[in-house]
Amino acid sequence: MAAETAKNFIDALHKLEADRDLETIAALFEESAEVSNVLTENRPLNARDFWQSYRANFDTIKSTFRNEIIADDRAALEWTSEGTSNEGNEFKYDGVSILEISGDKITRFCAYFDPNNLGKQIVDEKSAEANG
Repeated sequence: MAAETAKNFIDALHKLEADRDLETIAALFEESAEVSNVLTENRPLNARDFWQSYRANFDTIKSTFRNEIIADDRAALEWTSEGTSNEGNEFKYDGVSILEISGDKITRFCAYFDPNNLGKQIVDEKSAEANG
């Protein structure tokens, strides 16, 4: 079941990124699921708020997955996300997301990445444009 849920998560994330479809990804999570990343760890959000905030941070974004490590009730997904910020600056960053799964629902999600890398790309491009 974890493999199918992980695949559904990847498909739903692509819909969120391409079409801003929030409903498909939110439906994969238990109502009480813990959803966070390295920027929100101290203030976990519910799934709908987390994914709405995630998508609102970017003008365009597309994630590609390199590795999927799946066990009975867990999945680790290695990814690269790239796109443009709301200000039009390009970015690209890598990370890993951990999913804990019960039945066909995600009960916990946490994404790990270097937030300095993402922020540095956006700031550096802004600075280069301002100075260029």
